[in-house]
Amino acid sequence: MNTECTADQLTFQGFGRQEMVLTHDAEVSTSDGGLVILHQIEKRHRILARLADCFQDNRHPSYTEHTVSHLLTQRIFGICQGYEDLNDHDEWRKDPLLALVCDKGDGEVLSGKSTLNRLELGKEVAEEYGKRYNRITWDNDKIEDLFIDLFLESFDEVPKEIILDFDATDDPLHGEQEGRFFHGYYDKYCYLPLYVFSGQHLICAQLRSSDIDASLGTVEVLQRVVPKIRDRYPEVHIIVRGDSGFCREQIMAYCESVKISYLFGLAKNSRLKRSIGKELYQVEHRYNASNEKQRLFKELIYKTNTSWSRSRRVVAKVEYLHKGANPRFVVTNIPILKCPAKILYEELYCGRGDMENRIKEQQLYLFADRTSTGWMSSNQLRLWFSSIAYTFFVWLRGKYLAGSEWTRSQAATLRLKILKVSAMVKVTVRRIRIRLPAAYPYWDSWLRFARAV
Repeated sequence: MNTECTADQLTFQGFGRQEMVLTHDAEVSTSDGGLVILHQIEKRHRILARLADCFQDNRHPSYTEHTVSHLLTQRIFGICQGYEDLNDHDEWRKDPLLALVCDKGDGEVLSGKSTLNRLELGKEVAEEYGKRYNRITWDNDKIEDLFIDLFLESFDEVPKEIILDFDATDDPLHGEQEGRFFHGYYDKYCYLPLYVFSGQHLICAQLRSSDIDASLGTVEVLQRVVPKIRDRYPEVHIIVRGDSGFCREQIMAYCESVKISYLFGLAKNSRLKRSIGKELYQVEHRYNASNEKQRLFKELIYKTNTSWSRSRRVVAKVEYLHKGANPRFVVTNIPILKCPAKILYEELYCGRGDMENRIKEQQLYLFADRTSTGWMSSNQLRLWFSSIAYTFFVWLRGKYLAGSEWTRSQAATLRLKILKVSAMVKVTVRRIRIRLPAAYPYWDSWLRFARAV
């Protein structure tokens, strides 16, 4: 195949006698037609506008071309569309549709990577390089409250029960970032962010150094979240759920003091194993007879020697597999009459596994692990940007795609099939005309989404 390359065009072998010429001079167009849908979600729920209220802009208005709202819209919509690196914005900022959804005029060019970078670095850079760069700062408490408010606004009806899932995960580091620490379990240098989800909704994403206990900060998060839930829904039943890393006396004691339920994994020890010795023998005997896995449950009242202040309900899952015995334990303050052991473990506790899928979705597809700046505060801001981008996908599939085949689609699928669609953009005095390709295979679904939004 002969290929001719010039600065302006490429010539390829075509079809039959026709040669194929490719140039980069098409009429005004975009490869991100799905920005229209994101823009309509923003207009309805004002997610980015409220996020902008959490920032303080100290720049002189006479020298300011791009407001904080413009910068946040460009940055977070960029994450939604798959532009993880600030370098991508040096070209993408010329996109005409992006300018329109950022409320800029037709043909205006948005901010480049340097301006966006100064937005993210904020006050920490000022301490090292001088106040000249300390022009935009943010309020951590307001941003954390915003995630809680967005979650509470997601309910169409008063909920009877809200489950708060807590988990910590690793965020690998490959530089000399502030707060880096080697974590023995993950065998790498990393951060250890704390996540709180309720179903698909993200309530908290708190960046932390990894030289701490995984549960550190849980009580403080509950002290922020629980009162706001009860202010809005006084009668709702709240359940706090987590693995054995969150089975700590101070967390359980707090839940008991404010009368909310908890369900945590409980690490195995010799006392717990002895308490189910008879049941382990039974399931092993049944397994040897049938060669199929066996499982039963046992109720315990258990108290540690020193760390717990009181006796608590423990449910033991006594299981025997082809690999051998597999006992598991959970501790809870949910009464047995409300939730028997089998349902408590198999349905309620095991349901927390979906949270891990949500964390992976945000890290893999919405770049929550792009914490590559030198400062902890700016890396925390990047994590929040990713979390806000994730919130757009939650609203899209949870509210506007409910009941459709797209309800459980991951962000990567929605981006590929719905948001990353080419379009022609033409702006006149009276209207903005956006033309999607006639051969677009998901037009019917796209139209349904757009009408729902």
